[in-house]
Amino acid sequence: MAAPELLSDEGFRADGRRPGELRKVRARMGIFSQADGSAYIEQGNTKALAVVYGPHELRGSRWKAPPERALVNSRFGLAPFSSGERRRRPHGDRACGELGSRLQETFEATILTHLFPRSQIDIYVQVLQSDGGNYCAAVNAASLAVLDAGIPVRDLVVAGSAGLASDEAETPPLADLSGSEEASGAPQVTVALLPATGTLASVTSSSRLHRERLEAALEAASEAGRGLHAVLERVVRERLREGGGE
Repeated sequence: MAAPELLSDEGFRADGRRPGELRKVRARMGIFSQADGSAYIEQGNTKALAVVYGPHELRGSRWKAPPERALVNSRFGLAPFSSGERRRRPHGDRACGELGSRLQETFEATILTHLFPRSQIDIYVQVLQSDGGNYCAAVNAASLAVLDAGIPVRDLVVAGSAGLASDEAETPPLADLSGSEEASGAPQVTVALLPATGTLASVTSSSRLHRERLEAALEAASEAGRGLHAVLERVVRERLREGGGE
């Protein structure tokens, strides 16, 4: 897609943001008292809810569980009303299953699972409204919910995205993509990272990119993640002041 369609000559996107500017973020922890941990996040018009149970005794087939660490069980879902078109199969959807697997891999790399051998941690995320960055919102909500549950982690894992408005090297990548930007078909990169060490827990790309353009997109996505990390840290501190960490 040509650059003017995603980025104006004045350097603004369709929603008025600059290329590296994040959407407005709102988040809360401790939404459900019946869960061990919970959180809600809004990134622009994308809204996600996460709940965490555990660590608790293993359920189901014990032979699947690694004896030396906790089993992380993740589920990702889109509410039937999450987009303009009503979803006929909100559960069991292949794309949702793939995102659930990515969530599991991300949090297996983040949670100190070795502290809870022969146990299980359940992470459930539901996107209530979808307008771009579903996986990012899922990771960020789940990260807050895991901390709300008091589960020790290596770092507050965050996820950010970026896309290319043009093949031209001088055109900057667009951070924190909206739904219309994702739908444009422009090359996109999504990362989940641990900001304290700079470690990437997950990296996905929608298409093959030249190395220089890939590096630019990765840096923009990582910078978006670092910006979100600062926001989520404030949410965590607020929760601790409320007494949620006791």
